[in-house]
Amino acid sequence: MKTLYDRASALGDGLAAIRAQFKLPPSFPPEVEAAAKVAANAALPGHVDRTGIGFVTLDPLSSTDLDQAFTITQAGADLILHYAIADVSAFVAPGGVIDVEAWTRGETFYLPDGKTSLYPTSLCEGAASLLPDGDRPCILFAVRIAPDGKSSLDGAERAIIRSRAKLGYATVAPADLPPGFDELSRRIAAAETARGAARVDPPQQQVTEQPGGDFRLDFRPMSVIEQSNAAMSLAANLAIADALYAHHTGLFRIMRDPGQRATSRLRHTAVALGVDWAPSVPLKEREQSLDPNNAKEAAFMLAIRRAGEGASYAPYIEGERPYHSAMAATYAHGTAPLRRLADRYVTEAALAIANGQPVPDWATAAFPEVAPVMNRAEARAAQIDSAVIELAEAVVLEPRVGDNFAGRVTDIDERGARIQLCSDAVVTRVRVDGLEVGAPVQVKLVEDDPTRRLTRFELA
Repeated sequence: MKTLYDRASALGDGLAAIRAQFKLPPSFPPEVEAAAKVAANAALPGHVDRTGIGFVTLDPLSSTDLDQAFTITQAGADLILHYAIADVSAFVAPGGVIDVEAWTRGETFYLPDGKTSLYPTSLCEGAASLLPDGDRPCILFAVRIAPDGKSSLDGAERAIIRSRAKLGYATVAPADLPPGFDELSRRIAAAETARGAARVDPPQQQVTEQPGGDFRLDFRPMSVIEQSNAAMSLAANLAIADALYAHHTGLFRIMRDPGQRATSRLRHTAVALGVDWAPSVPLKEREQSLDPNNAKEAAFMLAIRRAGEGASYAPYIEGERPYHSAMAATYAHGTAPLRRLADRYVTEAALAIANGQPVPDWATAAFPEVAPVMNRAEARAAQIDSAVIELAEAVVLEPRVGDNFAGRVTDIDERGARIQLCSDAVVTRVRVDGLEVGAPVQVKLVEDDPTRRLTRFELA
């Protein structure tokens, strides 16, 4: 959800209630704000001058917390992704007041009408952000992309860069992007296919007001350029993860495949939404061909995201290979340090490894401690997202109390029958006996209360 038209203030009031429920702080403590302003104006020793390189950023137009800037060069048959990542450690000292506050938050929490940031604005949208209004410190990674799409870490250094342009998904033209952008994306996609990866990145849901004053819940279109931009982060994170694992250290993202029951539920969800999925085609193969700009397939992508057990963070454990099923590879998060606490430690470790130096003790010691912090933050973010979606569904469906909806039973457990509506990206539950998984049903919306984020259906 990004766009809100809220004439009756039901959404605005509901989002305020969600912030209160999940205890999202409205601001930073005064001592943290003061320390951030001092850090924003401090000298930055030890950074190589790379301001002569033509970097650009690519994000949503409204974004100002810019973690990444990039350019691409050719090296024989390989492509080199020069990937500048915001150098948070240049401003945040381990154990200082800014660091302590970041550990209490874990990550930036996003709601449709604003965000609760990991770091004060003077850093995350100012001195540490890779905005095109001056020189900025970064950790500059060189990621080599082979013709088959395999990525590897080719080097890293602390550097000062100057972004040439802040490009936006909605307005960027192909001529604005560095040469090799499309080819790099194609190689990474080919490597994903070869690995059997099934990276599901559903588009964001949004609420829009209709001419009569009602609301509609749908999906924000995702451009090809946006997907290509995500591929660059993927390539860098895979290269960083391989380097960390080879040196027996690090923090990784791990995830298992959906179980048999979840896959069966997704089969029925596909039928309910009208998504073609041949019985002989495995889930991962079908995932690779889903179109995020097709409303039915976008809803199915969202169902896949919800069906899995969820990704989590885990430190390196000797003798165990961390594995992320959706990536079909060893994977880490290191490219968004302004928004995720863990990324600062991962990038520091990768920087040391790339230069043949020992990983700083403060980073090594943090890996087993930051994993549970991040897992709690991710769980909190997921709960907030669910609450926002429940609120949006209640606001959108409120005028339709008494209407009947076609649906299909996708699962049955102690909480009742889980039903996917055929006309909307809405999942509900009905407590009733006698239904079978896969059965088509008609349900009636009998109660709707946006204040309680409640929609209640019964069999029609």
